[in-house]
Amino acid sequence: MQLVVARIGRAHGIKGEVTVEVRTDEPELRLGPGAVLATEPASVGPLAIESGRVHSGRLLLRFEGVRDRNAAEALRNTLLIAEVDPDELPEDPDEYYDHQLMDLDVVLADGTAVGRITEISHLPSQDLFIVERPDGSEVMIPFVEEIVTEIDLEEQRAVITPPPGLIDDGQAEIASPGTADGASADGASADGGGD
Repeated sequence: MQLVVARIGRAHGIKGEVTVEVRTDEPELRLGPGAVLATEPASVGPLAIESGRVHSGRLLLRFEGVRDRNAAEALRNTLLIAEVDPDELPEDPDEYYDHQLMDLDVVLADGTAVGRITEISHLPSQDLFIVERPDGSEVMIPFVEEIVTEIDLEEQRAVITPPPGLIDDGQAEIASPGTADGASADGASADGGGD
C-alpha cells in the first residue's frame, strides 16, 4: 500500500537541500537516509534520500542527484510516497494509519449514527476527520481525545462525544468540497498531531 509521508517545500540554501512538510508519525523510519520514495507527480521520482537533518524545527532533506538550489526548487510541492505493508501497525496503540481510519462509521456514545470518515486532513495543530453525513453534507471532527473517545477497528467505528454545536443540525461546521487537503498520509493520532 502506498501512503504519502511528506510534501517537499522550498529549497534551503544553495546545495540542494529542501524543507519537507512531514506527514508521518515515523519520519526516522520513512524519511531516513537510503529510503527510496515514489513521487506525485511520478515523473519526478523515484527519489532516494541522501541525508536529512533538523534545522530550526524543520526537517531538511537532500536527495541523490540534487546538488543545487535550482534542482531543489524544481521539486517543490512534490509528494513523497512510501510503500507500506497494509498489515503494519504503528508502535503506539493510540496512533493509527490513515488507511485504518478511512470508512469507519462515526457514532455518538449512545450509538446514534453521525456518518462515515471519507478523508483525514492533517493540519499543523491537529488532525481532522472529514465525515460524510447521511444527507451528503460533510462535518469536520477534530481527532482529539476529548472528542473522539474510542476507535474500534474490529467494529469499524469511531465513537465521538462532540461539544455542543459541532454536529448539531443547522449549527455544524460544514466543510465545503475541496477545503481539506485530499492527500492521504500515514499517521493520525488522537493527541492532535500527525507528525
